[in-house]
Amino acid sequence: MEKPVVSVIMPAYNCEKFIAKAIESVLVQNVSLELIILNDCATDGTERVIQQYLSDQRIRYVKNDRNMGVARTRNEGVRMAMGEYVAFLDSDDWWEREKLSRQLALIKKEKKVLCSTGRELVDINGNLTGREIPVKETITYSMMLKQNWINCSSVLLKRKVAEEFPMEHEDSHEDYITWLKILQKYQYACAINEPLLKYRLSSQGKSGSKLKSAKMTFKVYRYMGFSWWKSIGCFICYACNGVRKYIIK
Repeated sequence: MEKPVVSVIMPAYNCEKFIAKAIESVLVQNVSLELIILNDCATDGTERVIQQYLSDQRIRYVKNDRNMGVARTRNEGVRMAMGEYVAFLDSDDWWEREKLSRQLALIKKEKKVLCSTGRELVDINGNLTGREIPVKETITYSMMLKQNWINCSSVLLKRKVAEEFPMEHEDSHEDYITWLKILQKYQYACAINEPLLKYRLSSQGKSGSKLKSAKMTFKVYRYMGFSWWKSIGCFICYACNGVRKYIIK
């Protein structure tokens, strides 16, 4: 197989009901890619579903020796990646067909290192809710302090930048920390304000509980090295924006 342009990294843990749709949404993308699926010691039928797709030579499949968690699993995928860019996709989400091609065109045009998209929320059964979460077409570090505009499953990122800023602190929102660090250095990210990501709502994820998610968000600011007062200020802005984003229609 020729060297891919994009390496798609998909952690997989107890996702047998959803992962087929995620895989298929990657394989129909019209860009040169590889799909790296990392089984983080799933105990259900996840591996059985994955095996059905392994005849596609674009797929690389590995099983972790022990449960590593999503952050370290994504980092291992970045380490394995051969593409100039990496994209992350959680195994219960999926993409529109043109997602990667449109992001590649934009990230090259804007000469940025990170590109995001908007998303549409779907319920646990994969039914579209009609609720869309928009994204600003230019995202700055100061904007990100008040609200996480970047969903992990929407990201297209230069591989070398992903290597520079691995995901850490899984007891918080590890991807949010990574985006903040990237924008601290590179200043801007670009985005397509269209729901090219379908994002599945679930109470089973690690941040499914709103209280738990709030605590994790506060930890983000502390891990960034902010004082208590600055962390509290950022968290209040984040919480208010969260209410507007998910509750106020």
